Amino acid sequence: MADIVVLFDFDKTIIDCDSDTWVVDELGITDRFNELLPTMPWNSLMDKMMGELHASGITIEEIEDVLNRAPIHPRIVPAIKSVHALGCDLRVVSDANLFYIETILNHLGIRECFSEINTNPGFVDEEGGSGFRLTTTSSLLFMDVGVVIERIQASLSAEGKQKRFIYLGDGAGDYCPSLRLLEGDFMMPRKNYPVWDLICRNPMLLKAEIREWTDGEEMERVLLELIDTIITEEEIESGQLISSDCKLQNIALSAHEALLPALPVPQ
Repeated sequence: MADIVVLFDFDKTIIDCDSDTWVVDELGITDRFNELLPTMPWNSLMDKMMGELHASGITIEEIEDVLNRAPIHPRIVPAIKSVHALGCDLRVVSDANLFYIETILNHLGIRECFSEINTNPGFVDEEGGSGFRLTTTSSLLFMDVGVVIERIQASLSAEGKQKRFIYLGDGAGDYCPSLRLLEGDFMMPRKNYPVWDLICRNPMLLKAEIREWTDGEEMERVLLELIDTIITEEEIESGQLISSDCKLQNIALSAHEALLPALPVPQ
């Protein structure tokens, strides 16, 4: 297993939209949402929106259908599956909510690729088997997401595991976590998004190497290149790559010797 932890933001990183506003827009309550937005915190507003949708007769299945239509670049799912197959530890760090994230990941068939989802709690409170209320509590939305990165780093360190991190994100909330990354880690900000703009103001503040991306295709290419680089470096340090080269040389030499023509013996 590769000693690599890959941390993904969710909205506008895995999917190509904000999951909260996607649901609001698709279910036709944008005007009501915008009316209440200046009056209450985001999580409280989303709770209220879910309550009003429930009161209007919207079912949980309709919410799931909307989530399952969330736009996503066609190379994102193959990229995630490839990274998981290489033995990396994939985790989500997001200020969306658990219900939205798990619904979409399950629909895409990649939930099992992630060992952990760090996000706002979100669960469905069934009412009579047909109703719902999405409930969230103040969590990551009002907390420095960098604290989550530090917790993961500390947990792995306590287990005696030396891991290198790759962090992918787009929003301003991804900037603080990028400052927690260490030398040897990689930060992958989405170009021309808020986190990219913040990093560009003073990239020297980051200890991690910066590798930007613009869409799912470039994300896949850059991410797999970085993982290949890290794995190669680890093999060189452990001597495995040199050993493999020697084996290949020995195999080639043996094959060459086997093909040498027999010399005639003078009579």
